Amino acid sequence: MGAGPVSDLAGMLAGMAPLLDARRWHFALVDGDAPAEAFALIREDEGTTAILPDQSGDFARITLTVHSALNGVGLTAAVATALADAGIACNVVAGFHHDHLFVPWERRDEALDILQRLAAAA
Repeated sequence: MGAGPVSDLAGMLAGMAPLLDARRWHFALVDGDAPAEAFALIREDEGTTAILPDQSGDFARITLTVHSALNGVGLTAAVATALADAGIACNVVAGFHHDHLFVPWERRDEALDILQRLAAAA
C-alpha cells in the first residue's frame, strides 16, 4: 500500500501528474438504473447526471494522479484558476483517491500542458 493522502498545496500541485484519458465523455441526465459504464453519478433534486464515455462526447477527462486528501485546501482553486486564465472550462469530480477534471475535448491538449507546467512550477 502506498503513502497516505497529500494535503499540503505545494505537495498536491507538485505531485499531481495529470493523466489524459483517451476517451471522450458526456454528461447525461438519466432515469431509472444507472448505466453500468457510468464513471460517476451525481444525484440532485432536479435529476441524476451520469458521466459516460461517448464517442461524440464534448469533454476530455484529466486525472490528477496524486492521492490528494479530501480535506486538502487549494488544489481545485489552483487548477481551476490556471485553466480559467486560459479560458478553459473545467468541471471537477473528486474521488477518494484522485480529482478528475472534465475539460472541453478540443482544448484537452492545451489543458494538459497548463497542468503539467503548473506541477513543474510547484
